Amino acid sequence: MRNIWTICRRELYSYFVSPIAWVLLTIFGFLSGYFTYFISAIFVRYSLEGQMSGQGGPVNMNEQVIAPLLSNISVVGLFLIPLISMRLFAEEKRQGTIELLATSPVHDLEIVIGKWLSAVLMYGALLLILICDFSFLFIYGQPDWKPVVTGLIGILLQGACLLAFGAFISTLTKNQIVAGAVGFALSLLLFVLSWTTSFGNSDTVQVLNYLSIVSHIESFSRGVIDTKDLVYYLSMIFLGLFLTSRSLESLRWRA
Repeated sequence: MRNIWTICRRELYSYFVSPIAWVLLTIFGFLSGYFTYFISAIFVRYSLEGQMSGQGGPVNMNEQVIAPLLSNISVVGLFLIPLISMRLFAEEKRQGTIELLATSPVHDLEIVIGKWLSAVLMYGALLLILICDFSFLFIYGQPDWKPVVTGLIGILLQGACLLAFGAFISTLTKNQIVAGAVGFALSLLLFVLSWTTSFGNSDTVQVLNYLSIVSHIESFSRGVIDTKDLVYYLSMIFLGLFLTSRSLESLRWRA
């Protein structure tokens, strides 16, 4: 456990001494603030229009604000997560330190989990900005806190899943741009698989929809933690880390 934390701390430090962390925080902060303001403004406008017309208006802030906001943020994550994971092993290969890492007495799994955990913490730092945005909704409104908490858990699990596969992709190349591009392509593929539901309701369509990473975030945004969604995310995380460990093991043998 000590080795995992040492690797995690070293990797997390490298994010913040480079422009990567600050650029990601700036981009995410801008997009998160924009979506929060835009969706909240629409909610307020339709509420006022409904009250003035005497027909009532949308009064459920969780359905009208929280759920759409979480949905948009989960999509934003598809673009930013590859930027977090692309350097995990590709940078080591570019600098020529991957051989030193592969021949070190540290176990492969400790290296993989340490680097992956640092990426998850970096993504969690981005979500702290979203929590700050949510605080304004609680100050000026009365949303139910349970969908907010479960939604954040779902987004974090989604990010952890994509980061696990991003780490695997990063072991395959020493070019960070290539690792980021392939990671984004995989994220996009797992996103568009949910579109297959428009082609019918066959068994194949249901399987493809289940493999889509965004179809499992919906229940979290409604305040429901479904077992099948937890099993999906945890299984995908395990698969991504397993592939990363096997890829690193092959590098160790070649070194």
